[in-house]
Amino acid sequence: MLLLAGCGGAKRPLAYQDLTAKVGGLEFTHITVDTSRSRADLLDKLQRNNPGLKIRLPPIDYAKQETFLVAAGPRSSTGYSLHVVRVYEHRGHVEVIVRERTPTLGDRVHPRVTYPFRLLALPSHEPVHLKWLGRP
Repeated sequence: MLLLAGCGGAKRPLAYQDLTAKVGGLEFTHITVDTSRSRADLLDKLQRNNPGLKIRLPPIDYAKQETFLVAAGPRSSTGYSLHVVRVYEHRGHVEVIVRERTPTLGDRVHPRVTYPFRLLALPSHEPVHLKWLGRP
């Protein structure tokens, strides 16, 4: 019985930094999930999705961190957003769990195109898996 209990591997919470507010309003015209291990790689990806926009990146220590980008693509109002539910290490990879918040009929939102995304700095260089939860 003890042997079976230890086979699943522990899920260890992983501290992360949310850089979304520091990079400002970026637009991703399609669902995007990507990991970058250098500043040049991340800048290239962000500029390809946002041509002509000056991209501001906060300092990131790529010797100790990597960045993880998840974007939902265009949405029809200000009521949409992405929330990081949990980030943890498990069996040699990092698992990032996100949930998209969608507005209800009672929410006060503005009808305009928005582009919800999250840019995270992770203290790891392990493969990153995304789990996108359904609507609550």
